[in-house]
Formats: sequence, C-alpha cells, structure tokens
Amino acid sequence: MTSDGDASPRPTGPAERIDAIDVLRGVALLGVLAINVETIFRVSIFQQFLFPKPPLSFSSIDSAIETILTLAVELKALALFSLLFGVGLAIQFERLAKSERRTSLLLRRLVVLLAFGLIHLCLIWNGDILTEYALAGLIVLPFLFGPRWLVAIAALASLGLYLEMQVFPPPGLWPGTAALSQDVVEAHRIYPTGGFLDVLAFRLREIPLFAALHVYIFPRTIGLFLLGAFVWRTGILRSPPHRLLFSIAAASIGLGAALILCHAGGLIAGGRIRALAEPLGTILLALGYGAAIIGIANLERGKKLLGWAAPLGRMAFTNYLAQSVIFGWIFYGYGLGLFGRLGVASALAIGVAVYIGQVFFSAWWLHRFRYGPVEWLWRTLMYGEAQPMALSSKRAAGDFRQGGASR
Repeated sequence: MTSDGDASPRPTGPAERIDAIDVLRGVALLGVLAINVETIFRVSIFQQFLFPKPPLSFSSIDSAIETILTLAVELKALALFSLLFGVGLAIQFERLAKSERRTSLLLRRLVVLLAFGLIHLCLIWNGDILTEYALAGLIVLPFLFGPRWLVAIAALASLGLYLEMQVFPPPGLWPGTAALSQDVVEAHRIYPTGGFLDVLAFRLREIPLFAALHVYIFPRTIGLFLLGAFVWRTGILRSPPHRLLFSIAAASIGLGAALILCHAGGLIAGGRIRALAEPLGTILLALGYGAAIIGIANLERGKKLLGWAAPLGRMAFTNYLAQSVIFGWIFYGYGLGLFGRLGVASALAIGVAVYIGQVFFSAWWLHRFRYGPVEWLWRTLMYGEAQPMALSSKRAAGDFRQGGASR
C-alpha cells in the first residue's frame, strides 16, 4: 500500500492482491446472498423468532433447502465475511506502515464505510451489515498497534463475551412476542404492495428491531475481526502450508458440524451447554470453510476450479450493494412485489441467477478497470484524491492472456 521513501501511500494494485483471499470473499458472498434472500428479502426475518414459528417454506423441497441453509450456511457466511474484513484491515494497516498518515487514512477509510453503511441502511435496505462493520473496525483499529499476542487475547475475550451473551442474554433488549407479531403482519402487508416511500418508511421503523439483532452479534464481529487480523500476522495466508490448512479445515468443520447437528437434534443436555453449541459451531465452521477454500485456491487445480470467484471478491462491496438494489426491486411493492409469495427454492434460484450474472459482470468490468465502482469511490474518499480507474489497453490484454480475471 505504500511505496518506498517519501512517496505517497496508494491503494493496492491488481497485481499485488492475494488471489486466494479474493476467491474466498467471492465464495462467501454467495452464502451471504443465499441467507439474505431466504430470510430477509423473501419473508420477514422476525418470523423465525415467533413461537409457534409460522411456516417459512411451501413444500418439502423448500423445507429441505431451508434446513441445509440453516445448518450449513446461515450465520457461517457472515462470520466468514467478518474474518475476511479483519484480514483486510490488517493488510491495510501493514501496507501503510511507512506512512505518517496511516492512522488518519485508516480512520477515514472506516468513517467513509460508516457513511456508506448509513446510506444503505436508511435508504436502500435495513438488513445492512456495513454500519456494524465500520463501528467494529473503529474499535479494533487501536489493537492493531499492539503486539500479536494482544490481538489474540482481545479476540478471545470478545468471542468469549459473545458466547456468554448467548447463555445470559441482556435483559430488556429483545421486544416481546406481541411487538414481533405486529411487525411481521405489517411487513407482509407493506413490503409486497407498498410504493417506494411506503417501504422506506416501514424499513426505517424496523431499524430498532434490527439493531437488537446486531447487539447480539456485535462482540462476535469484533472478535472475528481481531481473529482475522491475528491470522494475517501469523503469515499463514502469505505462503499457505497446504497440509496445515487442510488439517485445520478438517478439524474445524468436523467439530463445528458435530456441535450444530447435536444442537439441532436435541442431543446436547443442559441449557447452558446447549446454548453454546450452535454459536461455537458456527465460528468453527466459518474457520473451517475459510481454511479449506484458501487451501484449495492455492493449488494449481484449485486456481482453475475457483478462479471465477476472484473478480467477484475484488468487487464484493459493489456486488453487495447491487444485490440490495436488485432484490429490493424483485421482492418489494415498488418492483415485482414477490415478498411473501415465493418458496425457498424459487427465491434461492433467483438469487443464484443474480449471483451468476455478477460473476460475469465482475470479470468483464475488471478486464477494463482497476476497481469496482464503489471500491473506486471508497479509495478515492479514503485518500482524498481521485484514483486511476481505467486499465491501459496493454495491461488489460496482458491480464487476459495471464488469466487476469482470476486476480
């Protein structure tokens, strides 16, 4: 991120990126998309907290897909994204080490992200995660100035607090069943039929409910940011040892899956232990997924198998926001109004189609430009000057011959 001597700091160029991390980010975005479509855009997210729980699926196929997503993907994809954000923050911190502006640039980066998040939250979609990430990043940033052991201890402390909150939830944080039921009824009345202003007004009214959900996972987000930063500082992502990564993947996925399946099957006795099984299993599965994908993406065959995801990962910010706009039009009344009308399988099929379209668009775009549109704006606002956007024709041709779309 910085050049030698007194040169001004600059963004990471395409050739300096670590492809495997971009691949992992691109694959994780599919998991985030699947859960957002299934649990928030398709129906009210708050239905799942009602007892008895209303039916969320329409057929046996829907039920099977919903179960798979709940056990294998839900929250795991977000946890994986949190790890990746921590890795990215640590990379930025390290690359700016020679710059006297390091602290101010990183603060500006997070403040700009916060502004993007608030705009997204208030005007586009209230399921936004960017605001939480910006706030968590501001808390994590001071720890990056400390030694690696301090980052590790802070990560463990934050994750420990998160797990404790699952056993002893903060009193008075979550609204009662009557309030949730009323919100669900209103959501299924307004979202599929309301105009843009009607939907916007209701989304703003729902923000306090979403804020309560964020409070429950905020310590986990901080802990995973710190854990991601710690992993980067170990050097394991610079020269990945394949055997170690696959060993970590096997152990984490095995233990995480066992905890989640035992929790789902009611095989764990004891209220406190049972309350810890699912959140701990989620963290372990996210670690396992990350280690497995990084390991595969660094193999020669793996690069060919997963290289398509790298452009998507490089443009994850643009693609994430684009998904909110696209799915808002598909599911809300100012567009097609499909909210509450589709089963899990149909909604997921639409989501996958959008994702595939973004795969092709991201590859096409990055053959011509250095960054995605939102990534370019983020860097420009961070550095306080317009960043070069277009690739030279010579560079673009070279990237094409070398498989540059996988960068």
